[in-house]
Amino acid sequence: MKEASGELNMTVVTVVAIAAVAAFFYAFVWPTVKQNIVNSTKCANAICDNTTCSNNGGKTTCTSCSDPAGDDKDTFKCVFSDSDATGVKGGAAKTK
Repeated sequence: MKEASGELNMTVVTVVAIAAVAAFFYAFVWPTVKQNIVNSTKCANAICDNTTCSNNGGKTTCTSCSDPAGDDKDTFKCVFSDSDATGVKGGAAKTK
């Protein structure tokens, strides 16, 4: 009986430890990951003002980009690699 209760205790400890790690991830790590995904998606679909774009060291930086869906009225900065800045949808710098 003692052996069975010892294994039950280890199972409870393991489940509690996994729950604690999951809670930490959800509370502290996930918001950062989620915000990075949102920011990446914004730039992938952004329409950028061509006059605010500059090329520097294989990267194109546009400082005045906006959401084509119009959900976000603010402008934001996007950085594209030159291989992506072809005007093609899906990660490319689309300009007005």
